[in-house]
Amino acid sequence: MKNILGYYLMPHPPIIIPDIGKGEEKKLESTLNACNKIAKEISDIKPNTIVVITPHATMFSDAIAISNEEKISGDLSKFNCSNIKMNILIDMEFNNKIIQLCADEEIPAVPVDSKFLLQFDRKYELDHGTMVPLYFVNKYYKEYKLVHITYSMIGDLNLYKFGMNIKKVIEELNRKVVIIASGDLSHKLKEEGPYSYSPYGEKFDKEILNNLEKGNVSEIFNMNKTMIEKAGECGLNSILVLLGVTEGSNIKGNILSYEGPFGVGYGVMKFDLEDGNNNTLEYIAKRKEENLRKKLTNLNPYVKLARENLIYYFTHGKKIKDLSNVSNELLNQKHGVFVSLKKFGNLRGCIGTILPTTNSVGEEIIKNSIEAAIHDPRFNPVSESELEDIEISVDVLMDSQPCRKEELNPKKYGVIVSNGYKRGLLLPDLEGVDTIEEQLKIACKKAGLWQNENYNIKKFEVVRYKEGE
Repeated sequence: MKNILGYYLMPHPPIIIPDIGKGEEKKLESTLNACNKIAKEISDIKPNTIVVITPHATMFSDAIAISNEEKISGDLSKFNCSNIKMNILIDMEFNNKIIQLCADEEIPAVPVDSKFLLQFDRKYELDHGTMVPLYFVNKYYKEYKLVHITYSMIGDLNLYKFGMNIKKVIEELNRKVVIIASGDLSHKLKEEGPYSYSPYGEKFDKEILNNLEKGNVSEIFNMNKTMIEKAGECGLNSILVLLGVTEGSNIKGNILSYEGPFGVGYGVMKFDLEDGNNNTLEYIAKRKEENLRKKLTNLNPYVKLARENLIYYFTHGKKIKDLSNVSNELLNQKHGVFVSLKKFGNLRGCIGTILPTTNSVGEEIIKNSIEAAIHDPRFNPVSESELEDIEISVDVLMDSQPCRKEELNPKKYGVIVSNGYKRGLLLPDLEGVDTIEEQLKIACKKAGLWQNENYNIKKFEVVRYKEGE
């Protein structure tokens, strides 16, 4: 890949810019030095085009966004710094080719411009995930056009294939290009960080950096999903796209810096490539097939019934009625049940019942799995083709009991708030819900209650069943 002359991972903390940090950037001296080193290297390369993959422009859940006007501009006024501005030409020829290539290969990608974003009440502008890395580049070199890409939660395989398409376009255009994957690592390294501390944060950072340094690309796609979810990172998907650009080569990562003084992991890396026979695409595809096989042969009767019922529904247009093969465990108890569907780590549907509305937990699962897939008003109905990418969990609700606020524990207990006909429920142990105040705030919002209103509180425990556990 002679035309791709630089592969980099760069973080994007606005505080690293002196006009914003006002002295605090000195706590990131190693990161500062590493970013300047990369910027000087890019200046020596003098690329025609810089491709930046960012998490912080307007993101769509179902398609990668490619900024597609002649120019794109932005400033850092959101961080009380309006004097740093950028106005950069977009490489429209590059855009046209990759958009067409993605359409041909059915990889979800969409061109976005001012008119398109207006319907979502969003501006066509540069984000800080792009501007912070380019702040360093622009100090030394500005004679480039930009390809501005915002990743999407469309799954490892599609992100990697998109990276492969970037490589194909670069080879076809025969121009000098640099790739920057913009992303921070865990945001949960310290209690005083932007999110609450999680032991998974440090574990994630060490594992991703170690795999990148050693060139263990396939291991990155095999990292524990719970760890990734609880680490609170924003860089992994940018990295997956960058890795797609390296398909067919062996890579070695050089860690220029890693720091986390503010509770967020900032990793700066450059990558060297060697000729090889690396076929990560085949590994990802086989892994996806294996995951689907595991889902279909899941021994847990709760999630197995939910999946079998959804498959039956999409095949026959109705729910399962023959319960002769359903475990007695599910037929001999009555409880409320919530069925949750997640796709690529994001909620895709969740519907449930506080109290039993059928004759058994099994029938409750059958009813609510279809409701979650088809009738959750927050989402479009799930399609049959999505099933293989969806993870199912089933929460069986134990009896609720009245309690005081002080008796709640959002990790252990779900909560029901009510006042008259208004009632709201929140399941326990949800990502991002770490305090009683947060739990009650969300439950009250679901109930249509103000938090300063009088309302009754009940707590309950659940037994949660997940696919693969």
